[in-house]
Amino acid sequence: MISYRRIWQISGLLLLIAASIAALVYWPVTVEVTQPRRGQAIAVIYATGIVEPSVTLPIAPRQSGHLVELRVDEGDTVTKGQLLARLNDSDLSSTVSELTTRLAFARSYFQRLQTLNQRNLVAQVDVDRARTDLQAAEAALQRADAQRDFMTLSAPADGLIIRRDGEIGQFINVGQAIFHLSCCAPLRVTAQVDEEDIARVYPGQTVLLHTDALPKQTFKATVSEITPKGDPVARSYRVRMTLEDPGELKIGMTVDTNLLAEQHDNALLIPSTALENNRVWLVVAGKLHQQSLETGISDARQTEILSGLDENAQVVTTLRDGFSEGHPALIARQP
Repeated sequence: MISYRRIWQISGLLLLIAASIAALVYWPVTVEVTQPRRGQAIAVIYATGIVEPSVTLPIAPRQSGHLVELRVDEGDTVTKGQLLARLNDSDLSSTVSELTTRLAFARSYFQRLQTLNQRNLVAQVDVDRARTDLQAAEAALQRADAQRDFMTLSAPADGLIIRRDGEIGQFINVGQAIFHLSCCAPLRVTAQVDEEDIARVYPGQTVLLHTDALPKQTFKATVSEITPKGDPVARSYRVRMTLEDPGELKIGMTVDTNLLAEQHDNALLIPSTALENNRVWLVVAGKLHQQSLETGISDARQTEILSGLDENAQVVTTLRDGFSEGHPALIARQP
């Protein structure tokens, strides 16, 4: 049989365990808190873009031949009409010389027949035939001159040579671009925007740009064009943006585009990490209290609170497992 003393020992032990559990349950938890603040809430659409010229003109010969001279290179600024390159035109130059001689003979012959016709020494039909031969010679020379001109490439407008694809000695086919000219308009940014976000993009929308190449600078642009047909594979739409000031941006740079979709000034904000399923833990009269909220614009850093939270509320920022309604809480002293 168990003695009364043994029973009392067991009862005391059970009471001690129960007291310990009760102490653990109601022992205050130390938490860090913050108060909501007023600030700007911004909804942003993120996309990746490329800096490119608004207008790019390929410059290619209209006659095939070997490239014999390059007057400019990538990065050079050119003016309208400036000679850029020349293809071998020796054959055409010989043809022009030959046709020039033939034209001179045809003109002289026609003038002589006209004189003879005035004296009734030759028939009018001979004069007409000579006139036709003269006109044919003139047309042939003009055609040969034009073909020889096709062997030289000139700048169609003022601009910047952004690419060169020919080397001296290389055979260039008709229509094969030797140069690409950026001209006639400022730089722009083209980005691919996800189809889920395209409904919130509109012309004139403000865009902020960042690039790893210039980490300390922010560039501003506005949406100028939205392609009406999306890419069904990438599930995105092409959006073009006009830069206010390209600054040090260069053609081909990759930029992060932030399209401002919505902006609320003087919004009530709390850290997004304090939220869990649109609920927060508050410290009220020394105890934990869970509060449901209506939220607005949100990102990884902060969330706008539309209703359910007082500006003086003590919002718990150190969330952990085991929080329960009414549990005692101590606010950690801020350093």
